[in-house]
Amino acid sequence: MSSFLTETNLKWRARAREVAEKVVRPLAAKYDRLQEYPWEIKEAIAEAGLMGVWIPKEYGGQGGGVIDLCLCVEELSRACGGVGVLYAVNALGTFPILVGGTEQQKHQFLKPIAKGEKLISFGLSEKFAGSDAASLHATAVKDGDSYVLNGEKKWNTNGGAADIYTVFAVTDPASKSRRTSAIMVEKGTPGFTIGKVEDKMGIRCVPVVEIHFDNCRVPAKNLLGGTPGLGFKHAMQTLDMARPGVAAQAMGLAQGALEYAMVYAGYREQFGAPISSFQMIQALLADMATKTEAARNLVYVAALAVDNAAPNVSKLSAMCKLFATDTAMEVTTDAVQIFGGYGYMRDYPIEKYMRDAKITQIYEGTNQVQRMVVARSLVKESLGLKHLLNYIPKEVQKGVNDPATLKRLAEEAKRLAEETAAMDVPTHQS
Repeated sequence: MSSFLTETNLKWRARAREVAEKVVRPLAAKYDRLQEYPWEIKEAIAEAGLMGVWIPKEYGGQGGGVIDLCLCVEELSRACGGVGVLYAVNALGTFPILVGGTEQQKHQFLKPIAKGEKLISFGLSEKFAGSDAASLHATAVKDGDSYVLNGEKKWNTNGGAADIYTVFAVTDPASKSRRTSAIMVEKGTPGFTIGKVEDKMGIRCVPVVEIHFDNCRVPAKNLLGGTPGLGFKHAMQTLDMARPGVAAQAMGLAQGALEYAMVYAGYREQFGAPISSFQMIQALLADMATKTEAARNLVYVAALAVDNAAPNVSKLSAMCKLFATDTAMEVTTDAVQIFGGYGYMRDYPIEKYMRDAKITQIYEGTNQVQRMVVARSLVKESLGLKHLLNYIPKEVQKGVNDPATLKRLAEEAKRLAEETAAMDVPTHQS
């Protein structure tokens, strides 16, 4: 699959790998233990020019695409899954602006992010609206030249560290199709506070918090796109663009865990030989490597589909997120198994990969939701394949679907319809 990558793609991958090996890997255990935002890592990423890789040049970025984002996320995640999402969440927050923002909003909010001067977060989920993004409760009411926000958001990744928040709220409770809108909220706005800081199993170096709004007044010009009611559309477009990034995080975790397992299996001796000489270990490693490579190819295909605005983006994004994250959970768990008892210990690096991998199956749409997205796409595609029915034998059972029975049922249905139409149905007279 690397043959599909351009010199520019490879340049960003190499730069991300250098940051990952020189800065991220040596600090990964420290910030996992402390559960603190690693500002020194963020600065190293920014100094390498990676913060705006996916942002167009006219808005201060490097003009790359989702494929470049995925390559960088993959490399950072090989060293630390938390840093991978710390980086990718900035893309998640900016994608709504890219797909729906006005020119003024793009210049205002994207340029400082591309330069690494500010961080952004994405506020969609609520306590009772996770996978069901259409059931939001937070509200934004128009009041003169402002919108007044009330409510709260859950699972806000990068919250507290971020300077800008893309927040989805209800602007028209009576509407079904145009109920929600996205609004840009800046840190320090009165009425906007950080609530509970989550104590997480994995990705511990990036904060996940609740954000609360209490009569938080935001300028109406911050309504994304300038037109209310487009929030659900913007959210769905964003997730289609962002899911390859989550898949890249998972695939990077799988690759990193595989590499540790390969090295350890060659080093660890039992029964007078390295365990890599045992067929069961070899089989584990072979399956881990094969599934990781398959995930990589699917992630790259989906990322390129997003960049080329392919018609099947939703299905491919869901597929790559589903397959790569399931693969990550399987590969990291097998890597812990290869380490044996040592794999369960915190002073060994491998258990962190398994903890970091689990969340990838959950956020930005659980894998159960991804299967629904894929299945619905397949049902639609099947409508264009009806000619294949000509090649499938048709079973006939007397009394069920034989010609005589079908004729009788049709005649009975016709007679019943005629009798019903002829009935004199009285109307209510007051």
